[in-house]
Amino acid sequence: MAWRRGSQSSDRLADAVDEMRHRIDELVTDLSSALERAERESRRNRLLGELSSSIDLEELVERVLDAALEIPGFDAAVVVFEEPGADPTVATRGLTPEEATHPPTSGVGAGAPVRTITVSFRYGPEEQAGTQPSLIRGGLFVPLLGRDGSSLGTIALLWRRADWEPSRDQIDAAEYLAESCIPAILNARRYREARQLAETDALTQLYNQRYFHETLRREVLRAQRYGRSLALIVFDLDDFKNVNDRVGHLAGDGVLSQVAEGLRQAVRSVDIACRVGGDEFAVILPESGIADANQLFRRVQESVRDTAHGPNGRLHFSAGIAELEHGDTAAALFERADSALYRAKDLGKDRADIARTSPS
Repeated sequence: MAWRRGSQSSDRLADAVDEMRHRIDELVTDLSSALERAERESRRNRLLGELSSSIDLEELVERVLDAALEIPGFDAAVVVFEEPGADPTVATRGLTPEEATHPPTSGVGAGAPVRTITVSFRYGPEEQAGTQPSLIRGGLFVPLLGRDGSSLGTIALLWRRADWEPSRDQIDAAEYLAESCIPAILNARRYREARQLAETDALTQLYNQRYFHETLRREVLRAQRYGRSLALIVFDLDDFKNVNDRVGHLAGDGVLSQVAEGLRQAVRSVDIACRVGGDEFAVILPESGIADANQLFRRVQESVRDTAHGPNGRLHFSAGIAELEHGDTAAALFERADSALYRAKDLGKDRADIARTSPS
């Protein structure tokens, strides 16, 4: 009997120890989950707090994507910011290159949805065969609406698990993120508008002299650092003073606007066209050399011939062309192009001259 009672006591003790160990394991798991949730919530709150300090639209987009994917349960995110008078800004996170090329949409049509909606996506057998990673199965689309109800864009949170939908808490978190974005988007728009005004020549709507010198310095540093080519062409209207003297400065301004329009039509999308003086213009040509700049000069000649007309018919202009050399600074590159421009004028005008190589 004594042995049996001792055995029973040992069994009860072992059971108690097992139960205690099980409870401790559960407590550790609960604490770990709570800590993970707290850390995630802390990161999300920090990211939400940083939104108000983002005045650059590209930076704001990245921070919104960071905050969006801190909401648990989602595998990818798409942010669309509407741009007045321009194509919308679209950024993605967690999508394959193929998916990012054509991000999933809400199917509402043009513009953002007027309320939060959940969408399920279905695929045919051919689309589902051999897909890695798994396909996007659904999306939560949250509108970004201004105070007047205008559409500022959309935040889309996407998932890849079949038969899954976000909880009310997850939807609330996404809507809170969207609401937090609104002041930052409006501030970023105002900043962009102010920056464009500061960088744009009022008469021609080309970039102004300040922007030209800042950009040329940046492009020269980038080209020197990565061993890339860079060309610069400087234009000057021939005898433009006679135009102003003959028809007045107001009509002369009209001629400059026509020249700027011809220049806009001639440059490539990667080129940076600027007005750097009264009747002097410049174009920075990244990833380009002398031959590219020469071709641009011919295109500008044709475009201005078709677009701009002076008081006595066709306008003429001269140009100086320079290609970046090893060790060049922005100032040295511009000086060589400008010197080539004056040589072109001395040689009879209505032509382009190539800058001489810097003395070694």
